[in-house]
Amino acid sequence: MGRLVLTGANLLDGVNPAAADRAVVVEEGRIAEVAASSAIVRRDDDRVVDLSGKTVIPGMFTCHFHATYHELGSRPNVPYGNEYPPSYQALIAAKNLRTALEHGYTGVVGAGASNEVEGGVKRAIEDGLIPGPRFWPSGRELSTTGHANDGVPWHWGMPAPGAVRLCDGADGFRIGVREEIKRGAEVIKLFVTGGHGTTAPKDRIEMTRDELAAAIETAHSRGALIRAHLVNKPAIMMALDLGIDIVDHCDEMDDEVIAALVETGAFVVPSLHFPKHFLELMGDGLGFAADAIRADLAHMYEEIPKAQAAGVKFVLGDDYGAIGFAHGMYGREFRLYTEHAGVSPLEVIGWATLNGAQLARRGHDLGSVEVGKLADLVVLDRDPSVDVSVLVDGTPRAVLKGGEVVHGQLGG
Repeated sequence: MGRLVLTGANLLDGVNPAAADRAVVVEEGRIAEVAASSAIVRRDDDRVVDLSGKTVIPGMFTCHFHATYHELGSRPNVPYGNEYPPSYQALIAAKNLRTALEHGYTGVVGAGASNEVEGGVKRAIEDGLIPGPRFWPSGRELSTTGHANDGVPWHWGMPAPGAVRLCDGADGFRIGVREEIKRGAEVIKLFVTGGHGTTAPKDRIEMTRDELAAAIETAHSRGALIRAHLVNKPAIMMALDLGIDIVDHCDEMDDEVIAALVETGAFVVPSLHFPKHFLELMGDGLGFAADAIRADLAHMYEEIPKAQAAGVKFVLGDDYGAIGFAHGMYGREFRLYTEHAGVSPLEVIGWATLNGAQLARRGHDLGSVEVGKLADLVVLDRDPSVDVSVLVDGTPRAVLKGGEVVHGQLGG
């Protein structure tokens, strides 16, 4: 097989502003050369594709992904996570992961899924049974008896629903984390507070410091990432002090939280798309207070630019698959953060590319268009740093994973 030579492209490499008329050479799944188009010495067996007028960016990451979610919350009388049998949930996960890949997300990081099916789906992708992105699977969310998502009536006699593992005490969390990792989780998800998409008060802290410390230490001792649903400031600060890797939501971000995030290097997934969309779709529906959602959104719109300037590492991702919030709507996050939070398109593209790869501990070979890195690339009809709508509406012209076209077509 000869090399793939993409010429004439407008290149957003994930680090620098766009550069015109660039060439990217792909050989054996990796980027072999990046240079001006005129500087490339062509070989007889090269496949050359002219991408004049098109833009190439690195493959993107979505870092808060619920692969098994499908209209979650639309069946209130069914225990959370047991809406479908595990085998059916695996098929839902496969479909949702393929949807992410087709939208240019060549990397997906789990944030909680039902019945430990994600590990098996990852293996199916890696074995070539199904198409999908590079995937960091999660397992059931872990928290304490009676926490925000422990909604099964006590008289049903169920120990926990399919999306939840109940743990109490430090030893309980050590066992729970170990068991989820044994079942294939590479990312442990904790529920530490209420708020942000739950009807439990956001000031409620649902794990003790000892429990949280045990969970984080155990995950790290087994090489897993650990993330947590964290809304109120005391819980955020406690988790950062104990070494949490990923803060989901971070609704009470302020100057002190920003300083702690910068010091620890933890990643933040604001996931504001779901509350904004839910507010527009349902208002005060399902027990949520519209005024409180508006206030939380307004606060975060003010804080995110300050945090970005300070060096906080943001990434994309949200609760896709929740009721009225279908998988495939991922690109609207770009519009939300640029139009409402005032972050530049180039900065948000950085969240989706280099920051995502760094979160997944793959910054050495993913997240930017550089020689030696894997050729995960997205080809767009327009420059998203100028017109972010090209990432919002529809799917890219082409998506490459390891140098192979996995969606769309290059032409030529």
